[in-house]
Amino acid sequence: MTALFKHPEFRAGVRDLASVGPGIAAWGLMTGVAMVKSGMSLTEAVLMGVLVFAGSSQLAAVPLIAAGAPMWVILATAFCVNLRFVVFSAHLRPYVMHQNLWRRMASGYFTADLSYVLFTKRYPHPATDAVTLRAQEAYWAGNSTVNWISWVGPSLLGIALAHSIPLEWGLGFAGILALLGILGSLASTRLRAVSAGVAGAAAVAAFALPLKLNILVAIAAAVAVCLMLEKPGLARSTQPKTTATPETAETGKTA
Repeated sequence: MTALFKHPEFRAGVRDLASVGPGIAAWGLMTGVAMVKSGMSLTEAVLMGVLVFAGSSQLAAVPLIAAGAPMWVILATAFCVNLRFVVFSAHLRPYVMHQNLWRRMASGYFTADLSYVLFTKRYPHPATDAVTLRAQEAYWAGNSTVNWISWVGPSLLGIALAHSIPLEWGLGFAGILALLGILGSLASTRLRAVSAGVAGAAAVAAFALPLKLNILVAIAAAVAVCLMLEKPGLARSTQPKTTATPETAETGKTA
């Protein structure tokens, strides 16, 4: 494990995540303040900040906790907001299957939106040799470490200074900007762009629903529309085109 921290790719991961670290820190700070001001005890806020380690679900759950929403609504909202991590884990599975169970669980815990985006951009495919595998692990360790520190540290600071930092500072807007950056990175196909637009429109249209249920409506609407639109023709539009040659035309294959 120590060798990972000395690897050049570890420093590359630190450098890449550090560029967005201030936005994550501002978001974490405001989330820590919001947890305490929602009525959570010091112990509850600290445990949520460290164990949950998921900014969007925390920000979605905190207002519901403050409003006294039923537990099933809080859990359903947090579950739906974090459904994207099911997709992340399915994509990252080939990268970590050489690890034992505990290392895979640790990798899952430390992986967040920005660390996932940066890692998969740098390494679009799992390693096929030991040297590349080591480089991938080092890069993942670097950006995940900075991401965790950038979130948990300011979150704990926000908990400690909750009565000194007013919510009106609006530091949470920095987190929104960070999420917009993620959105821009992930909306790389027409179908993904459509799903983002549908989710945004549904969330605004259902904004008047109580207990932040517009979040659930937005997720359900985006999933439903994308399932209807996901046709072979649209899927093919995102794949590289192939060209036929006289030799392959006879066999029905493409080159």
